[in-house]
Amino acid sequence: MTNFGLFVGLVTLDLIYLAESAPRNNQKLVATDYTVAAGGPATNAAVTFSYLGNDAKILGVLGLHPMTQLIREDLLNYKVAIADLHPNTNAVPPVSSIIVTQATGERAVVSINAVKTQASSTSIPAEILQNVDIVLIDGHQMTVGCEIAQMAKTENIPVVIDGGSWKPGFEQILPFVDYAICSANFYPPNCQTETEVFAYLNAFNIPHIAITHGEKAIQYLSCGNTGVVDVPNIQPVDTLGAGDIFHGAFCHYILQQNFTDALALAANTAADACQSFGTRRWMEKLG
Repeated sequence: MTNFGLFVGLVTLDLIYLAESAPRNNQKLVATDYTVAAGGPATNAAVTFSYLGNDAKILGVLGLHPMTQLIREDLLNYKVAIADLHPNTNAVPPVSSIIVTQATGERAVVSINAVKTQASSTSIPAEILQNVDIVLIDGHQMTVGCEIAQMAKTENIPVVIDGGSWKPGFEQILPFVDYAICSANFYPPNCQTETEVFAYLNAFNIPHIAITHGEKAIQYLSCGNTGVVDVPNIQPVDTLGAGDIFHGAFCHYILQQNFTDALALAANTAADACQSFGTRRWMEKLG
C-alpha cells in the first residue's frame, strides 16, 4: 500500500559546491564539484519520502519566475507533486548557496529562506488533506502550517514537525503535534538545556519527542518513557540535508514501525545520504 504525505514549508533552489573549505574574506575558491537541486527542509523530506516508495506533495510558495523551472524539474524527476501557495508571483524564489568542506562533510549555508515569500491561510488549496496519511511541517510557512496542523488534527492525520531551529509561531502549532523531531539547535523561549526543551514540548502533551545530535545518539521521550537511539558511525562526505532526509525517512517508517524503530531506520537513511555529495546522489548510489 502506498502512503501519501503532505510536506508544508520551504521551497528553495540550492546551489551546492564541494570545496577544500569555506572561503575567507576576499578569497576566491575553485570548487571540485557542484550540483543544483530543489531544497528546503520540507522539500528534501518530501523527496526522501517519495524515494522510499510513497506519494509526496510539497505545499509551499513557488510562482512563475524562470528560476522556478529548475525546482519544478528536480521535483518532477523525484515524483514530488507541488501545491503552490502563490502560483502567480513573479518573485525570485529563495536561493541557498552552500559550500561543503571536502575533508569533513561540514557545510556552510547562506540563504534567505521564506522571509519574503510568506503565504496566508486563505492560499491553502481546497481538499489539500484528501487521502493524506501524514503531515510534516518545517515552520517556514508558519501561518499555513498552523492551519494545516489544526485541520490534520480534526482528520486524525498524524503531524510531524521538523524542529531544526525555533521559529516564532511554533507555539501555535505544538498543541496539534504528534511527533516533534528536533535538532540540538532547537531552543524554545527560556530554554537553555535539553532537559528544558523536553519539558517545554512535553507541556504541550506531544506524545513523542526526539532530539537529534548529528553523529551522536538520539534522545527521546515517548509516552513518558525516555531513552536513546544510536546512529550509524560513518565517515561523512556531505552532511547537507541530513536532517531533512532524516525527517522524510521518519515519516515513511513511522507509518509502519513503532517510534524508536522509526527513529533508528531514519538515522540509517540519513547516514546513507551523508556518504554522498549533495542531497540526491545517495539515491542514485543506492538505486
